[in-house]
Amino acid sequence: MAEPAVRVMDAKVALSTASVYPESTATAFEIAARLGYDGVEVMVWTDPVSQDIDALRRLSDHHRIPVLAVHAPCLLITQRVWSSDPWTKLQRARRAAERLGAGTVVVHPPFRWQRQYARDFVEGVWRMADETDVRFAVENMYPWRYRDREMLAYAPGWDVTQDDYRHFTIDLSHTATARSDALGMLDRMGDRLGHVHLADGNGSNKDEHLVPGRGVQPCAEVLERLALTGFDGYVVIEVNTRRAMSGAEREADLAEALAFARQHLGSAVQVSRG
Repeated sequence: MAEPAVRVMDAKVALSTASVYPESTATAFEIAARLGYDGVEVMVWTDPVSQDIDALRRLSDHHRIPVLAVHAPCLLITQRVWSSDPWTKLQRARRAAERLGAGTVVVHPPFRWQRQYARDFVEGVWRMADETDVRFAVENMYPWRYRDREMLAYAPGWDVTQDDYRHFTIDLSHTATARSDALGMLDRMGDRLGHVHLADGNGSNKDEHLVPGRGVQPCAEVLERLALTGFDGYVVIEVNTRRAMSGAEREADLAEALAFARQHLGSAVQVSRG
């Protein structure tokens, strides 16, 4: 009988607080605890609680659910959250992660119009990573499209594997929107893959963030490959539940996503044991 070749329990499954929008950050902690997630990733955005380290710590302690990652405020709607200076945002995200005991800061590549930030970004992320044990995991993005037009909105580029970063985040909704090969990107990231945003998509112009299994991305194959390679980072459910008609429907979607992740992380264990 073959020896087990995986360390599947090392890969924890967390809930992004963005997955409960338009509900609050506090609601995300409550749902994550109730459904049995291993932790949360805090999306720092316009919700004041998401910006307040002491409030996040109280939520974590109350629900006994750890903060495993902090997503820096890199979105268009968060351009002034924590500062208008992008480096200050990353410094504050790092301090938040350190104080909350989170292992990862997720960061997007700069927008192309952030010229000085973009010019120094690769070197600057390396420099910041050298100052802490927290991983700075740079996330793959996608071209912006409108009808037959395509705009390259990120610099140095949306395909982060074309640049030299210590750690990557792979987002499977973003690979769908980019119409790129998710498994090929996973191969290029190799052992520098530090973080996963698990969602699905159908390749539309919109960043869909579907529940895994409801689109065309190889979500199951990605999870099984992670398990077989002993991935020890975090798998974060980052899905869009804005169309949920009730809290119960939202929780059902998030329970389905969690079950999908654990099923396919665990199925590789069964195969390896023969």
